[in-house]
Amino acid sequence: MIGIDWGTTSFRAFRIARDGTIRDRRAGPRGILNVPNSRFAETLREEVGPWLAAGEDHVLLSGMIGSRQGWKEAPYLPCPAGAAEIAAALTDVPFDWGQVKLVPGLAAEDAAGVPEVMRGEETQIIGCLAAIGGSGLACLPGSHSKWARIDARRIVGFTTHLTGEAFAALRGHTILARMMRDGATDAAAFDQGVTRSGDADGLLHHVFGARTLALTGRMAESETASYLSGILIGHEVRAALGAQRGVVVQLIGTPELTALYARAIAACGCYAERHDGDAAAHGLAAIGGHAAWT
Repeated sequence: MIGIDWGTTSFRAFRIARDGTIRDRRAGPRGILNVPNSRFAETLREEVGPWLAAGEDHVLLSGMIGSRQGWKEAPYLPCPAGAAEIAAALTDVPFDWGQVKLVPGLAAEDAAGVPEVMRGEETQIIGCLAAIGGSGLACLPGSHSKWARIDARRIVGFTTHLTGEAFAALRGHTILARMMRDGATDAAAFDQGVTRSGDADGLLHHVFGARTLALTGRMAESETASYLSGILIGHEVRAALGAQRGVVVQLIGTPELTALYARAIAACGCYAERHDGDAAAHGLAAIGGHAAWT
């Protein structure tokens, strides 16, 4: 089987054996926004043509390729949902060189009844179920971070936090940007921001402090971006965990970002386990194993 994690800006393909082993892989910047004139079929063949020629005719796609802006919209599947439920809701896409199916995104509601959606993250979570143990809490940091609750090997609900996008907007397009300098993450400043996120007065007040600390010389301008990151991630983690202590959070994402989240989670009295970058491939293999191929 060929499994593909096809996002907004990136394309990752895996050639997966029957036992779930990754036999080959390729990646590139051909996300859905980088495919001219919606030439998704042609792009797919260009990227994995040798695998198709070698006899692979089952292709499973997840991510934004199944969105309204992608190849074909795959309707959201309501939670709770596991690998079997997701496989039963796959959307077929016409393709001359094999069978192509799209993984649906998932839909839920938060505690106040406000809709939640994810597309792509569900596949990564499914890929980590063996490590999660069937039940637990998973976090996928990013532009729109997801916190998902898993029970009996199914995703039963989740919340979204616009943390990464908010950081980019504040860092690049507000008055805060004038006080910030590029550089590596400063761990001490990040930790200071996480600590600040536990104080009263709210997120927006805390955010403005990144400017005043630099203005008054109490923080170097090279540290303010890390401090702001700590504030935003700290607020997200505290909101997601609530009053819980001692909880194990499964972190799925890039090493750099999951490392920061692990620091914030530890500061809030919980524990983090970090997972490698093959979660999407493992999830595609699990879902594909339940799919009705002809």
